[in-house]
Amino acid sequence: MKYDSVNDYELISMIHESSDDAKDILFEKYRYIIDIEVKKYLRACKGLGYDYNDLYQDALVGFSDAINSYRDDKKTALPSFITLCVDRKLQVSIAKAGRLKNKMINDSLSLEESYGSFSIPLRDLLSDNSQNDPLENILKEEKLEELRKEIKDKLSDSEYDVYLLMIAGLKYDEIAEVLKKDLKQVDNAMQRVKNKIRKILES
Repeated sequence: MKYDSVNDYELISMIHESSDDAKDILFEKYRYIIDIEVKKYLRACKGLGYDYNDLYQDALVGFSDAINSYRDDKKTALPSFITLCVDRKLQVSIAKAGRLKNKMINDSLSLEESYGSFSIPLRDLLSDNSQNDPLENILKEEKLEELRKEIKDKLSDSEYDVYLLMIAGLKYDEIAEVLKKDLKQVDNAMQRVKNKIRKILES
């Protein structure tokens, strides 16, 4: 069989039937997601005794978990689901390595750092930049989980996918590629996400 003519859902079905060839095809197609995620977390691992090879191996586990558990009735597209699974696996692994348990993001994601070509610092994304910055009260460890849940509840599925990928450090064009959207759609989604999060913080 020529696998280049087989879509993702057919490949997933073949993987569920123990096809190593289908798994290899999907790995080659989406290995760029692993590369992006591993590079993103490298700085957070400094001093933890957890190096590039460790990250890569755990990213492979996350990738394998994604393709083994994915079902075609999921609302999230396969590339986005892979990204989320790999990201979660790396966060859990780094937390076990030392210090990131219960943190919103890792130390490499600064509130003042701009993310990709959006040029939007996280502080600007989550606040209205008013004199009384709501982040002063919200960005405390005991409030983070509550904030995460409210953001997820307020955003649509597609907006939440864009939000997670942006926070994960993907660039504008990378988000468009992962979600199979054009740049204008990504930009519009980001504007909606920002507005909704600001309303959450102002409430």
